[in-house]
Amino acid sequence: MRSVMGLLPSFLHGLSLQGLRRVSVFALAAPLALLLAACASAPPPGPRPPPAFAIAPQSSGVWAQTETQVAAQHGPELSGFRLLDRNAEGLKWRLALIDQAKHSMDLQYYVWFGDASGQLLMARVIAAAERGVKVRLLFDDLSTMLRHMSAPELRDEMLAAIDSHPNIQVRTFNAWQKRDWLGRVFEGASEFSRINRRMHNKQMVVDNRVAIIGGRNIGDEYFGMNAEFNFHDLDVLGVGPVARQASAVFDRYWNSDWVQPIPASAAPTHFSTRARRITAADIELPAAAAAHPAMKELLAGRHSWAAEQEALSPMLAAGRSVVHTDSPSRAEGVQNHMPEAFRALMRSAQKEVLITNAYIIPDPHFMQDLADLQSRGVRVRILTNSLASHDVPAVNAHYEDWRAPILKTGAALHELKPDPAIKSEFVDSAPVRSGFSGLHSKAMVIDRQRSFIGSMNLDPRSEIINSEMGVIIDSPALAERLAQRMERDMSSDNSWHLDLQGLQGDQQVVWRSADQLLERAPARSNWQRLQSWFFKLMPSSYY
Repeated sequence: MRSVMGLLPSFLHGLSLQGLRRVSVFALAAPLALLLAACASAPPPGPRPPPAFAIAPQSSGVWAQTETQVAAQHGPELSGFRLLDRNAEGLKWRLALIDQAKHSMDLQYYVWFGDASGQLLMARVIAAAERGVKVRLLFDDLSTMLRHMSAPELRDEMLAAIDSHPNIQVRTFNAWQKRDWLGRVFEGASEFSRINRRMHNKQMVVDNRVAIIGGRNIGDEYFGMNAEFNFHDLDVLGVGPVARQASAVFDRYWNSDWVQPIPASAAPTHFSTRARRITAADIELPAAAAAHPAMKELLAGRHSWAAEQEALSPMLAAGRSVVHTDSPSRAEGVQNHMPEAFRALMRSAQKEVLITNAYIIPDPHFMQDLADLQSRGVRVRILTNSLASHDVPAVNAHYEDWRAPILKTGAALHELKPDPAIKSEFVDSAPVRSGFSGLHSKAMVIDRQRSFIGSMNLDPRSEIINSEMGVIIDSPALAERLAQRMERDMSSDNSWHLDLQGLQGDQQVVWRSADQLLERAPARSNWQRLQSWFFKLMPSSYY
């Protein structure tokens, strides 16, 4: 198993972040993107595994005890929630869930990078399986594609080796039918409509008692461990009925005709033809991960979670939840559900809407909603990326022309700085000091009563093409905590406040902070500005 884990950096890291999210190799086909993306697409051909469903909650285990405590305090119909705002906390609590799993573990991710944090978490997942935990891993198959383009089939072999464990099943969403690099190029060109449909969902459920839902993929930049840049991101940990709601989403995808097992052709060869099963003795944190400077701080070694577990229940905010998702299918007539769920929540506001969203390219419905909220006296404040904090200039290219229209609706608009004051405490994980921070959160608070946390960006790709998921939580206590964090991020220490300057009819957008007034969009380099200009030539729904 050491050889399997050693391959994780090469074959799970796949694409660059920008490439993963934007599928840049297909940008050569941009003139066809809108037409093809609008077409109904059939699921990938191939074998369909038999249906399987989440294991019902059992009475034993740490998470059963935690849910019992929540139910005793708040009632069995409510869940307990904790925001995972700090990147280091995002990794720590994933480790806590995995290490304390007793019966089952379901993990669904758009991408799982093979860097230090990805290797650490995969090693812990395998260790849980070795303890007898039943594990299901569901990945979007796009990430098999790049970085080791010469031999992407090796990643299949690695996942097949993991899948060979009697307690682990691995499946992929919208699988490539051509498992080699050249075949994927032709498949991408000939079946663009299908290949362009990706599973952007992000969740993990343990023992059907506890879940983590939100915006983080598995990778160093989501946990504050990337020296180049780190994301400011957000998840929510939930204990109680919310876990069963999340499990229902997982099962819906797991049993979809868009999901397939690892292909039989991926029978391990590089991992030797040994017949014996993976054992605990095979599981070690790979040297590259163990050497990461943040690992000691992030509890990479063996760790007892007793203190954290004991303190968890009193910190949980009680609330009711509904977990929403899009259909895994993209058959004719099937539209994404998430945009309407988000808008219905937004339209219900009576006093205040707070939105934090990394990638915003509005559509007419969103703009009309902003205008309607303003006409009813509802205060709207929005935080998104600036060009300077952006990891994807292509999105900024299609967002920048919407700044003035958004401001004219009466909404307040803020853009994250690349070096916000929160960077050292909330974004970077000590001792890492990254080059810049980028926003990746997707959240909304309505009237300090209800919150949305999920994977959905406010752009055409999330609205039309990808599948997404998120949870709406009715909890004034949680909403107030999230609102305070959002207001902190919108402060002048962390973001620019955008404004319109000039006479009516000739107004220009300006960027204000405590000590700055900028008349040009802040950027980290002229290369960023050039990229933003270039990507205006591409369709906005492509990103």
